[in-house]
Amino acid sequence: MTRSRFFHPSPRRQSGASLLEVLIAVLIMGIGLLGIAALQTTALRNSQSSLERSQAVIQTYAILDTLRASRAEALGELYNTVGWMCTPPVGASVIVTDQASWINAMKTTMGLPGDNTTCGNIACVTLSGLCTVSVRWDDSRAAEAGAGGVQAGSTTRQVQTVVRL
Repeated sequence: MTRSRFFHPSPRRQSGASLLEVLIAVLIMGIGLLGIAALQTTALRNSQSSLERSQAVIQTYAILDTLRASRAEALGELYNTVGWMCTPPVGASVIVTDQASWINAMKTTMGLPGDNTTCGNIACVTLSGLCTVSVRWDDSRAAEAGAGGVQAGSTTRQVQTVVRL
């Protein structure tokens, strides 16, 4: 009689071991999937914040193009706002229409049309020819994600562009 060199364990000795392995594998996979979901949420928040920063820069350049087109009025400080302009001005003049279009475009791309957190500021100086355009908006979604640059308790972001006309 020849004996087999390989030992084959009987099925009775292995009972329950595969079930435990499957449960541990499912637990590890579940924790991994929760981590992936949290990572995706953070990426979406930061992506939205990045989009709003890009839109703020685009909006500063948009009004600067308008100021360049009406250079005499801009250097005459007719486009200047008194502080932050958060609601579109009302009027029929070209300057008021340009400012209202700018504020409405900002609210459409960066905030809600009825909010008062998306604001703009224009300050041109006649003697130096320097124009400062600032845009301010609420970035609370990025603050929830702990994005860099947002201080604790502060959800307001601001972009400022200074040019010589």
